[in-house]
Amino acid sequence: MASLNVNQVEFVRSAASSGQFIRSSVPAVVFAGKSNVGKSSVINRLLNRKNFARVSASPGKTAHVNYFLIDGKLYFVDLPGYGYAKVPQSEKERWGRLMEAFFAGEGLFDLGVLIVDSRHKPTADDGTMAEWFKASGYRLVVAANKLDKLKKSEIEPNLRCVRETLDLGEETRIIPFSAETGQGRNELMAEILKLL
Repeated sequence: MASLNVNQVEFVRSAASSGQFIRSSVPAVVFAGKSNVGKSSVINRLLNRKNFARVSASPGKTAHVNYFLIDGKLYFVDLPGYGYAKVPQSEKERWGRLMEAFFAGEGLFDLGVLIVDSRHKPTADDGTMAEWFKASGYRLVVAANKLDKLKKSEIEPNLRCVRETLDLGEETRIIPFSAETGQGRNELMAEILKLL
């Protein structure tokens, strides 16, 4: 199996417009999720870092598409968090245009990781993001984060709710994940390493 040295990480670029998106032969994994879903924490857990992707006390701070190059072999692409109420309407519209441009672009990514909150039914925004991923034709994996907050008996029904709400086919893998405990990290990394 391919290996990746997650200690070799460099921040490459923060893209504020479609002209700044990176098109490269290096495979790219895109991370998307609601502003308060713990997206930065999931990325940090994958990289075994405390605060590489900035964990913000006020969600919705990632306003650009951020590119990190891992071991010279793979991009982690961090999309702006969505669905956060305290962002002005103009900012939401700018975000929407940026995302539409990203998903309309050719060859911008090879794998999508949609991070949802395993405790709650996915939101309409989660559904929109899932549709964008599905329409892209690229492989999608869903990381159901905050698993450590669930009782054992809640896990299966909640994961089933995620699959049904987002209308995911059996080919889309849902990985129970906890950025807190690291549960699911190896499974998600295995999906990512298939790109190498």
